[in-house]
Amino acid sequence: MSEYSLPTKEKKQEVVQNMFTSAANAYDLNNSVLSLGQHHRWKRLTISLLQVERGQVVLDLCGGTADLSLLAAEKAGGDGLVMTLDLNMAMLKVGLSKARSGVIDGLKERKSRARPVMIQANAERIPLPDESVDRLMVGFGLRNVTNLELALSEIYRVLKPGGRFVCLEFSHPVNGLWEGLYRFYSFYILPKIGKLISRDNTGIYEYLPASIAKFPDQEFFSETIRKAGFSSVKYRNLSGGIVAIHMGEK
Repeated sequence: MSEYSLPTKEKKQEVVQNMFTSAANAYDLNNSVLSLGQHHRWKRLTISLLQVERGQVVLDLCGGTADLSLLAAEKAGGDGLVMTLDLNMAMLKVGLSKARSGVIDGLKERKSRARPVMIQANAERIPLPDESVDRLMVGFGLRNVTNLELALSEIYRVLKPGGRFVCLEFSHPVNGLWEGLYRFYSFYILPKIGKLISRDNTGIYEYLPASIAKFPDQEFFSETIRKAGFSSVKYRNLSGGIVAIHMGEK
């Protein structure tokens, strides 16, 4: 087990933001290497389950480098609105560059699509009116908020009645042997590869597996989503539970 200690609640935002600022330029490459390319498949499935329709308003919360935003923009079309909201400006700048290039998963997109709008803001204080969003997704971001319950209440607030929420997040493997192998990779192999690629010394690739280990498991997180007011709450395990997609409706 790693000896890395997660930052205190009081220092979490500052520490996490410093980490992501430092790692932003190598973040996408590391995602591909460390997941063996699987994150592209996970994200496309997430957008499929979000059920984005043409012309809808979509919010990508904790959207980082905008991978999910760009995929949603294909579905929303040119008359839709996709917003990428993240607290970290360095990550948003990478996302903005990708949005301008029109490249998704390394391929140039030719479809009519919305261009994501980048918004720097805190997920616990979403600067949008009540009931203003049709679809809302979060990809690997809720582990990084200071107050999970507050972030979920904000998600519920900005969704329209009938709106859909989907969260893609690292989770807890369902098989004991698989969990042991995954934890060994996460705590001993992943940090070395992550630091080698990013040349980052802030500790982000020690923080990430530690934050995953501390995050609620699939059942507990589902109950937390229900307590925020959502109905039809369910989840789908991917890669043996390494990742789970959680879904709920308002």
